Formats: sequence, C-alpha cells, structure tokens
Amino acid sequence: MDDAPTVDRVKSRITGPCLPHIDETSLRPPATCPVQRGLDRTTLIAMRQEGCGQETAGRGTAVPRGGFSDHQSQGSRMARVAIVGTGPTGIYTFFNLIQADPSHHITLFERGEKAGIGLPYSPEAASKSMLANIASIEIPPIDATYLDWLKGQPDAKLRAYGLDRAELDDRQFTPRLLLGEYFRDQLLSLLDRHRARTEVLETTEVTDVIARNDALFLRADEREFGPFDRVILATGHVFPDADEATRSYFPSPWSGLIQAEVPPVSVGIMGTSLSSIDAAMAVANQHGRFRRHGEELTFEPATEGLHLTLMSWSGVLPEADFWCPIPYEPLQVMTDDAVAQCAAQADPLDRVFALLQEEIAQADPAYADRIGLATLTADTFGDAYFAAREAQDPFRWARRNLEEVEHNKAHQITVPWRYALLRMHEKVETLVPHLGDADRKRFDGGLKKVFVDNYAAVPSESIRRLLALRDAGLLSVLALGEDYELKREPDRTVIHAKGKTHVFPVFIDARGQKPMESRDMPFPSLRRALMGSKQDIPELDADFALVGVPDYDRHAHLAAIPYLMHDRPFVQGITASAEIGATIARGISQAVGDRAAQGGGRSSAPVVATG
Repeated sequence: MDDAPTVDRVKSRITGPCLPHIDETSLRPPATCPVQRGLDRTTLIAMRQEGCGQETAGRGTAVPRGGFSDHQSQGSRMARVAIVGTGPTGIYTFFNLIQADPSHHITLFERGEKAGIGLPYSPEAASKSMLANIASIEIPPIDATYLDWLKGQPDAKLRAYGLDRAELDDRQFTPRLLLGEYFRDQLLSLLDRHRARTEVLETTEVTDVIARNDALFLRADEREFGPFDRVILATGHVFPDADEATRSYFPSPWSGLIQAEVPPVSVGIMGTSLSSIDAAMAVANQHGRFRRHGEELTFEPATEGLHLTLMSWSGVLPEADFWCPIPYEPLQVMTDDAVAQCAAQADPLDRVFALLQEEIAQADPAYADRIGLATLTADTFGDAYFAAREAQDPFRWARRNLEEVEHNKAHQITVPWRYALLRMHEKVETLVPHLGDADRKRFDGGLKKVFVDNYAAVPSESIRRLLALRDAGLLSVLALGEDYELKREPDRTVIHAKGKTHVFPVFIDARGQKPMESRDMPFPSLRRALMGSKQDIPELDADFALVGVPDYDRHAHLAAIPYLMHDRPFVQGITASAEIGATIARGISQAVGDRAAQGGGRSSAPVVATG
C-alpha cells in the first residue's frame, strides 16, 4: 500500500531501551489473572484460552461528573494519576494500573458524552457498514473477551449489526461501532468494581496541562484539577475538525462525512486502505444498498450519476486478511538478538534485510525463487513484492486473492511468505530508531510499504463490497504515480496525473493519521515547554514518559499514537493501545514502589478542582 504518510527522519528520539512492538495478535493477562511481566504471546493467549478471565459484570452505575472527592492515602505507594482520553489506550492504561496496584487514585477525563468509546468506534466516525480489521482472538481482553461479550448481547442487537449468533467466532470481523460499545461496557465494569479510588469525568475537555510545585494540574471547563503525580495523555487520533469540511471536500473520513449528504456525482477518494474503503461505503450506502444472494454480494443503485474513484501512487488494492496460526510461531532467523546485533552495525538496514531474505528463503523457497529474492536489496524488494499486482487489473487481482484467501481459511492453509512478513514487521520496527537519515529514507520508500501492505490486510467482506460496486459500474481505481498534481478549488478538486486531468465535485482525503510534532500539541503550557526544550518531536523514555522537559520530566506520559509514529511507524490499532497502556502502568508502579522503598512517598494531599 502506498498511501501511508512518509516521515522525514530527524534523529533518534527514544532515550530508553528499545521496546519490542506487540502486533495485533498480542494479548495482556485478563483481569482476574495475577499481574505478570514478560509473558510471551503464546503464554498470554493460552491463559485466555484456558478461561483465565471472567464474564463482564454489565454496565456500571451512573458515571459521576463534576469535581473530585477527597481521598486519603493508604500508604506511600499511592499515586494520583490522571488519564486524559478514554479510548482503547486510556482504558488499557487504566486497566493495567489498577491491576498493578489498586491503591492508585485514578481520574479519567473524557471530552465526549460517553466515556470508553474511542473516535474510530464512535457514531461520529463510523456507521454500521464499517468493519474493524481486528477479530476477538487478537483483542486483548479486559473483563471479558470480545467474543464472550458478543455472545452476551441480545439477538435483536446482533441482527441490527448484520450478525448471526450461530455464526459468531473468534476470527470474525465485526462493525467498529460494536467495538466501541464493548470498550464502554468494559470501562464501566472496571469503574463499578473500583469506584472507591477511581472516577471518570465526561463532557470535560482538558485544554491545558500545567506544571507547578513538582506536580501537574489540568485545566478544563475553566477549572483547574489536581495536583497529580502522573498525567497520561491518551488523546488518540487527531483528524481535522468537521468544520474544516465543505460540501465538496472532506479532509478525512472522520471530518463530518458520516453526517453529510453526498450528492450522486463523481467522488474522488485519496487512498486505497480500509479507511478509504470505509469512505466509499459511507457514500455508496446513501445511494443504494448491498444485497446478498447466497454467497454472491451485489449492489443495487437507487440514484444515477454516482461514481467512486479510489486512488494512490500505485493503484493497487489491499489484499484480504489471510489465515495464519495465532499465537504466532517464533521466527527462525530474525530473532530479537539478531535484530539487536544489526542495530549495533554501521549498516543496520542492509543487515536486517539479510535476515529477512534468509527467513523467507527458509519459510517459502518457491516464493523466494519466484521473485529472485537472493538478488534483491532493501531498496528493490518492494518493487518485486508489488510487481505482479501492479501489472494486473486491480479488481481481477482482488477476485483471485479473495478466492485464495477464502479457500485457505476454509482449509486452515497458511501462505508461508505472507506469515513470515507479518511476524517480521514488529521485529524490524525495533530497529527504526537506530536508522540514520539516509537509511530511514530508504526504509520509508521500500520495506515500510511492504510491511504496511502485509499487516493492513482488510476483511474479506470489504473486498466483496468493492467488487460489488465495481460490478455495478460505480467504482474504479486510479494509479496516480508519484508526480501527480492536486488542486483544490471552491467547488471541486482537480488532479493532473500521467498526462490526464480528473475532476471530482466531491473529494475525500482518506490517507489516515499523520504523525504529529510538538508544535501540534493542543495543551499550550506543555507545548511551550516542549518547544523551549528544543524538542521538535517529544522525547520519551521506555515508559513513554517525557524526558528533558523541565517540570514535566517523567511526570507526563505521552500515549497518543500520532506522536509515537516517528520512531514506531507501525504503531496502530487496539493491540498497540494495550501494549502502551501496560508499559506505562508498569513504569508508574515500579517508580512509585521504588520511591516508597526509599521512604520518599508523597503526602496525600487531596485532589481537588478549583476555578
């Protein structure tokens, strides 16, 4: 896929030890299991499959709003923690904090009306037709697994989302809106069980983070909350506001598109990823309906004049999500130690590519021979990887790929080279902070695109919908090349590419989240401190705590994914949120424990709101 943003390399910004990235098959221990550190994926999934966990207790009691109550310390291990944002990252951080040490006093701030529903899973950003590309088996459980939660929902609710109870399974892709409901239920259940030391403030938008007297305070609704020992900024994705959209231009699929009435005209969609497919579905569903006849899916238009065009540099479509063993089997060549040795060399990118060559050659010799892997480099592998797809009609390739994927799923067949790449992307990500400017540019232009295409495979149903729209004559794909020109005009968007001009009365930019820098920080006091510390990109330790920023140093943790994308180019999705939350919780609990052991516990002044 080539619509992922390219990031200019500035310098290495992770000052602590490099953390292994946990991909979308990694899991944290369930709520009723003892907190354990360093568990591998096999152990974590085995714990869940053996039933370590409990059924959700259902929705909690009414969520309190307003100021804080006074809480007295039960010992010097208590930390006063604020979590800003209650999407998946905020919830997993909260969950791991109370698992690590239930004596912490934790307050969650949510600017929306309902805590626990992250933006991608909210009615403002998703419709029932938009599928999540993660299944229950991949979602780290909290109180209940996602599948168990689904099984506990009423039949009418499942039918409303197009689900059949008899067909529910742990590898099924479901609407994103259901995931939002799941996370809200999990949060409320946690709050209900730990109400004595936790609370959440809804419709409370934090507008500043202020450092004073060796503590942090939050500004929200013209009031000041605090003091806090630690503040965790889990503010999630950042997309343009809906008021930046017009009748002819949407700066992202999450900028008012769901609520907009799009006329039946030529609609251009920048990108070919799942976000782009979601944008196409949001428009198509306004002008017709999908119908299923047995295994066949068709689209029946209700208006005339609509045509959708997905576009990217290469014009390739994503492939359908493929079958593979979960938990992951260990790699044979690209081990943690082998990658660490690469990082210590003068040519780390070329060294790690040599590991990739050997791993694929062992796993799938036929594929290695077919693409001439032994003759390729880190710079040419991407061209060989995409060559066959770029040479064919994208919809013909999509049909063949869908048939292959569905056959493999039915017979539990794994394509070895695909599986090897999937397991290697998280290993390679640990190397990225060690790449110099030249190697980072090479990586972004080559291997990064391969890994993104491989792990960002989409639900088979999304491919079926694209093919149904194509068969109805309503969808095409445009390969722009790298030298295209895009011009926005008041009532249309004009694109010049490969000697042709394309005009779109409606245009949607669906290229996804872009990396954010210190200057983008929405909290003015913290932004000034970062810029004053000459940190164009926030510098973080291994626990995602800010370092080198006076007064905020190791008091504020930056868990917002847009600010982590510079050194962790594959950070995305729910499992990344779980990893970040677990890492922050371990760091805070360890630091508080060390302070208590040294007799340096802070006195338990009450947390209050003033204003």
